[in-house]
Amino acid sequence: MTGPDRPFALERALTSRVTVVTGWTTRQVAEKRGLSQHTLRWYERIGLLDRVARTADGRRRYSDADLDWILLLSRLRATGMPVRDMLRYAGLVRSGAGEQERVALLEGHREHVRQALRQQQECLELLDHKIATYQSRVGAARSGTGQD
Repeated sequence: MTGPDRPFALERALTSRVTVVTGWTTRQVAEKRGLSQHTLRWYERIGLLDRVARTADGRRRYSDADLDWILLLSRLRATGMPVRDMLRYAGLVRSGAGEQERVALLEGHREHVRQALRQQQECLELLDHKIATYQSRVGAARSGTGQD
């Protein structure tokens, strides 16, 4: 029964409300943090990231806190921390406990980073020596041919 006094059924139908979704898309986060979108999804799948918020249509939206956490993960990975140690650290942070264990884990990794830096410094010194040797030879060759 429809008529001028009776509203259309559509007027009574429930409609979904549009909620404002803020945050960063997977593409934006990947660009900001220098990671691939695949890596971000993998980090979530293996548990390095908490479940990321989703829009109504299922698209991921990362918060500023997520970006900060991803930056830390990126730095730990860039310094050679194994994923299993990153997972252990993430679990400890999530639990809110285990601060002494977190300290021990990070101190152990810091020593690894320091050792890697020492090795890199040795490599840099070797490169500097080789460059100086070749520059000296090139300079001597020019002086001998009158090209100065």
